[in-house]
Amino acid sequence: MLSYNKLKDRPRDFLAATGLTLDEFQQLLLAFQGAYEQRYPYELTRTGTPRQRRTGGGAKGVLQRFEDKLLFILVYQKTHPLQTMHALQFNMSQPQANYWIHQLLPVLQQALADLGHAPERDASRLATSPLALEGAPAMALDGTERRRQRPTDARLQQEHYSGKQKAHTDKNLLLVKETTSKVVYLSPTITGRTHDKKAVDEARIAYPTNATLDKDTGFQGYEPEGVLTQQPKKSPKARS
Repeated sequence: MLSYNKLKDRPRDFLAATGLTLDEFQQLLLAFQGAYEQRYPYELTRTGTPRQRRTGGGAKGVLQRFEDKLLFILVYQKTHPLQTMHALQFNMSQPQANYWIHQLLPVLQQALADLGHAPERDASRLATSPLALEGAPAMALDGTERRRQRPTDARLQQEHYSGKQKAHTDKNLLLVKETTSKVVYLSPTITGRTHDKKAVDEARIAYPTNATLDKDTGFQGYEPEGVLTQQPKKSPKARS
């Protein structure tokens, strides 16, 4: 079973599992605990009614410590496993894993927002986002896909099927600040079949003044006004 105590003395494994160093984890943990206690007050049940028994009464869950709660949701976000496999790693059932994912994901999002690390979700506000304005305005744009369960509806199957990945996927656009390595914009989730160029055209991203943008061939022809774009090209030797 994965736990904070088992991983805290293995920094390389900890980074691989969570995407954070131990110091970064500890900084996030303080905000995570505050966001959790604000969202789920101890004197109330999950449904918002007053508790009938004292705090700590009843069955003891697997994720009792805040360190393990944060580890659980970070590993899920970093590795994106099937819920059944994630449950096995934390010695719980799939329904329990599903419950905790839905309980902890909003807490993690609030903690990141409180620390000022949450990426902008509204493309029209990116030009004034503190994350985007931090350091030089050098950015990189890319689309990322993740596998999803095959839809039962035939129309949705077609929309979510990615020929590039040869699987049913969901897609997001990511805009990363090259000087800080932080994600400054995360687009709404779209179907995996949507082409990167079409997705970014529809997003209508507002860039900071004097921004530069690195993009790959999936964004061929995307030239936002006032932005200097760069796209890698194959060398003559590679084409021959």
